This record gives sequence, structure tokens and C-alpha cells, in this order.
Amino acid sequence: MSDPSDSIELADAVQAVRDGLLTAAQRAADQDVVFEVGDIAMEFTVELRQETKGGGRVRALVVDAGADRTRAETRTHKVGFTLRAKDARTGGPWQVGNRRPAGTGLFGQGQGGS
Repeated sequence: MSDPSDSIELADAVQAVRDGLLTAAQRAADQDVVFEVGDIAMEFTVELRQETKGGGRVRALVVDAGADRTRAETRTHKVGFTLRAKDARTGGPWQVGNRRPAGTGLFGQGQGGS
């Protein structure tokens, strides 16, 4: 079995992507260009583990299949899915950007506005 420190729970991996999107939105404050987040395709190699205590719960742990070659002793599976980010308040597409109206007049002119 692989070292538990080499793996992360699938829910934590998805949360890391969510956190990254929120960070990107915060960094986009005062930017004139916003991006609508479309489909987010994710694919992980997971190892299914059943805990021996606590009711025998099965966990899907994301593993780095290239970390070691001893993984032949365990069974790993590829899990792929697509998520679509939505604004929790409106139910509409989520945008990484700001809320103020913006133009494209300075687009491509760099920070100094040549």
C-alpha cells in the first residue's frame, strides 16, 4: 500500500481547485478584462481504500502514480469528471473578474499605456 503522505482525498483536490478560482477572482479586482469560467475537466488517479476502523468507510485518495513504482501492489483507477462553475447567488456562469463596468480601450497597451 502507498504512503498516506503521498495522497490527498478527492474532495480536498476539488476544494483546492475551488480555492484557486476564488484566489484568481480576488486578484482580478480592478482589472478591465474578466473571464467566464467554462467547463472544468478534471482527471485523477485514485486509490480506493477501506478503513479498518470507524465502520469500514471507503475513501477515494488522489495519488501520484509516478511517485513510486511499488503501486503495482495496489489498484489504482482513473477518475474523470467535468465541473461547471456557477455563481451561488445567481445560478449563472461564474466570472473571474470584477463587478464594475469596463472597456477595452487600453487593452494590449501594457501598464504604462504607450
